Amino acid sequence: MKDYILAIDQGTTSSRAIIFDSRGIPIEIAQEEFSQKFPQDGWVEHEPEDIWQTVLRTVKIVLNKVDLNTSKITTIGITNQRETTLIWDRKTGVPVYRAIVWQDRRTSAYCKELADAGYEEKISNKTGLLLDPYFSATKIKWILDSVPGVRERANRGELAFGTVDTYLLWNLTGGKEHKTEATNASRTMIFNIHTQQWDQELLELFDIPPSLLPEVKDSSDDFGMTEESLFGTEMPINGMAGDQQAALFGQTCFEKGMAKSTYGTGCFMMVNTGDEALKSSHRLLTTIAYRLNGKSTYALEGSIFIAGATIQWLRDGLKIIANASEAEPLAEKTSLEHGVYMVPAFTGLGAPYWDPNARGAIFGLTRDTGIKEIVTAGLQSVCYQSKDLQKAMEKDGTRPTKLRVDGGMVANNWLMQFLADILGASVDRPVITETTALGAAYLAGLRVGIFDSLESLSAKWEVEQRFSPAMSKGRRDSLYAGWKDSVKRVQSDRE
Repeated sequence: MKDYILAIDQGTTSSRAIIFDSRGIPIEIAQEEFSQKFPQDGWVEHEPEDIWQTVLRTVKIVLNKVDLNTSKITTIGITNQRETTLIWDRKTGVPVYRAIVWQDRRTSAYCKELADAGYEEKISNKTGLLLDPYFSATKIKWILDSVPGVRERANRGELAFGTVDTYLLWNLTGGKEHKTEATNASRTMIFNIHTQQWDQELLELFDIPPSLLPEVKDSSDDFGMTEESLFGTEMPINGMAGDQQAALFGQTCFEKGMAKSTYGTGCFMMVNTGDEALKSSHRLLTTIAYRLNGKSTYALEGSIFIAGATIQWLRDGLKIIANASEAEPLAEKTSLEHGVYMVPAFTGLGAPYWDPNARGAIFGLTRDTGIKEIVTAGLQSVCYQSKDLQKAMEKDGTRPTKLRVDGGMVANNWLMQFLADILGASVDRPVITETTALGAAYLAGLRVGIFDSLESLSAKWEVEQRFSPAMSKGRRDSLYAGWKDSVKRVQSDRE
């Protein structure tokens, strides 16, 4: 009997379910978008029920499509948007507030208070993270302090906190399992990545009751069984990882120095640093890449908040394109030196600037500027931001010279070539670009013996197309200098 793995990929704008066979090849996929809530400037929320129901529906769709009875699903892997924060009632499972999304900036002022009080270095030394609204800790505190009665209920032990992986696990197991794993825990700003424990000192700083917290497991582990009533039979859940770490795993970047960059809603470049939690001097994040058999492998990560979301905004906000696929032919008709720069700081700037109060802008508009220049500038902004991350990694002593790429945007050949040109590095697009879901499938499959080693997984990786840099250094530097000038103009602390 063949082994099949179900991967649940719960992202920022959609949920997907993919069935992989025992070779790691996707055989069926279902995807469903859900709405984003923007109740105030800089606030981003999701309805928890939207997250859960889109996962439930997409899983049922793929199971029906391939006509698999669930007994043929050997294991399930879950990967998820990270840092997004939920708190719910332990008895009823009902959330006390909407999910506060990783992009949300409502706790900016509180983060600044903590930084001014001198806490940033202590937080960074323990967690590898910067003091920023991006991470879960200040979101948890906001819910506890702002929603009437919630802190009292938390103090009584009635509530549970989780990132999206934990929330899904709770629902999939009918409320039996309250667990997370090391990569997601490492993004909360209350988990010590050196001791591998929830940090008591940080919990006190953020005034978070320990009773809220899930148990932290390895990324490949036994997380529990699905509730029989959901799919007709119980299925084991054996892999979990935050989406960027799952993509690193799916790209089989298992050796120190190997790097991947994911181009989805945001963009995340991650380089494997082995068993060393390399501390960045240039405002990158030190994070857990994966934890197997109790041993953590670390990574250095640069996070860009807005990548594919730029094209989504051009489509849904400005309505200057009807589909994201229109961007590539428009860019092909546009000179690279069109003079327009878009800085998509819609929710602030991520690495290496970490400026939550920056806002987006378009510079260099003339009477000649049209839709194609603005769309091209949107695409180029993704590559310039990647260049920012590459430069920061280089200064930290670990420059990626070859990049494995994935995510929805990498189907755009024009974008991939411009990325290679602006980085001055080869860009490898793999045969299977569903690497986030694949990473979750690999982690689950490793636990149950479908895959026997990291080496056997590495052998499965294949390049579909390599984009090599073809731009002169002078031209690259000139284009990038225009970007740096534009970023300076949107920064909140500019002179």
